[in-house]
Amino acid sequence: MIVLVPAWSPTTSLLLLLLLLSPGLRGTPDCSFSHSPISSTFKVTIRKLSDYLLQDYPVTVASNLQDDELCGALWRLVLAQRWMGRLKAVAGSQMQSLLEAVNTEIHFVTLCAFQPLPSCLRFVQTNISRLLQDTSEQLAALKPWITCRNFSGCLELQCQPEASTPLPPRSPRALEATALPAPQAPLLLLLLLLPVALALMSAAWCLRWRRRRRRAACPGEQVPCTSRLRDVLPLW
Repeated sequence: MIVLVPAWSPTTSLLLLLLLLSPGLRGTPDCSFSHSPISSTFKVTIRKLSDYLLQDYPVTVASNLQDDELCGALWRLVLAQRWMGRLKAVAGSQMQSLLEAVNTEIHFVTLCAFQPLPSCLRFVQTNISRLLQDTSEQLAALKPWITCRNFSGCLELQCQPEASTPLPPRSPRALEATALPAPQAPLLLLLLLLPVALALMSAAWCLRWRRRRRRAACPGEQVPCTSRLRDVLPLW
């Protein structure tokens, strides 16, 4: 018995590899947690760092982050975790341990493949105590839901839509400058009535000429008006 084996060419191998690497087949990167990564003592950990740091130490926070019910808390923790890494790089040994403890509480956000920060984000300056307080609030809001929700749709931070800037009111001079010029009705009417006026003047002149001709001519002799008009008026 002869068994036919399909030919396996390099082109077929390349097509199969491209299909396997296709983003549509790989699916969306997962961002979910089967076990809660938020400890029950995060408030104490954050309070220890807050008591040790200068309360007015300047940091920045995003001022136009989208207020998303599902992703908002996670996005703010992503930004807070970045600040913990920056502060650890410049802190002393004792403060580094406190910063590392807080960073451990929010380090779970690095398990999700977040996209680079969008260029539309705007940052305003605040103090470290306000950042730590907000971090504690976001952890408290996220803790009851973190194991029962999938955050795969939160991997790209979103900015609030910018309100359209209204156009400034236009001055009367600007309106006059941009208004279309009114049609010159008197001039147009004059051009239309000019032929009629010429015809009326010609008819009046013809009648007057005929009357004079009748007075000067013999009885019964008349000169046609059309021949006279032909001699006076130019031919068109």
